[in-house]
Amino acid sequence: MLAIEISKPGGPDVLVPVERAIPEPGPGEVLIRVVAAGINRPDVFQRMGSYAPPPGASDLPGLEVSGEIVAGDAQAGGFRIGDAVCALTPGGGYAEYCVAPASNCLPVPAGLSAVDAAGLPETCFTVWSNVFDRGALAPGERLLVHGGASGIGTTAVQIAHALGHEVYATVGSDDKVRAVEALGATRGINYRTQDYVDVVKAATDGRGVDVILDMVAGDYINRNLRCIADDGRIVVIALLGGGKAEISMSHILLRRITLTGSTLRPRSVEFKAQIAQSLRERVWPLIEQKKIRPVVHATFPLRDAAQAHALMESSGHTGKILLTA
Repeated sequence: MLAIEISKPGGPDVLVPVERAIPEPGPGEVLIRVVAAGINRPDVFQRMGSYAPPPGASDLPGLEVSGEIVAGDAQAGGFRIGDAVCALTPGGGYAEYCVAPASNCLPVPAGLSAVDAAGLPETCFTVWSNVFDRGALAPGERLLVHGGASGIGTTAVQIAHALGHEVYATVGSDDKVRAVEALGATRGINYRTQDYVDVVKAATDGRGVDVILDMVAGDYINRNLRCIADDGRIVVIALLGGGKAEISMSHILLRRITLTGSTLRPRSVEFKAQIAQSLRERVWPLIEQKKIRPVVHATFPLRDAAQAHALMESSGHTGKILLTA
């Protein structure tokens, strides 16, 4: 099969097409003939040598795919050979065939193309786990999403809006402000020209938001504390702004703020299977009702993975970047 290998740590040009043997599924796993694979920030960090795959995972990048189950233990996920699925994988998605745990697969939603479905797993699993499970966003509460125009950001905005929440999103341009507001954000905030703390506090009569999904960290943490409501939850899922922050503990003590974080890739198959079940019950119907859709900015042939990574690093995209096998 054709696969994309990281030849050495470095820039996008270290991604090279190679021929590899088709992987074999183990117990509880399925082999998927890949139609498309999603590009995600962890792929970029892995390519740069700063994010190693978890033990037992493929060394190939790629954390989500869509395609057809062609072999393996399909019944372990309630599927059959020949079913069209999208799947969260611990690695190996940049290839014509990929192995995934059957329990971490979901059916391609009715009315959605197999290519577009590749943009669902990583973002939906991440958003549900961190906003609704860890962040415990409850009815009537407000959400602030940093990186609102990213794949995760556009998904978080749509799911929260579809479930009736007021959503604020920080983005890097006025065009992206309009894009996230079209997806359901109550207010898009251009962080290059506006102070999101002031905007959020003014829009909420000084109360702030109840949950913040933060993929920036760094100096955003103290600013988050200034616009989070009492008893609010800040959930950090990436460190694009740096891994260190000096924070005022008085906010946390006096206002009962929770500051937490998580990474999805190292978690167990069983943990991810629970998220998959929640998505199937709560989010997949919304996708089939066209209340949520994957926002696909661009697709590239598998061989052009380097170009796809260059686009992601430019931050010139809104939504997902996909590879087609």
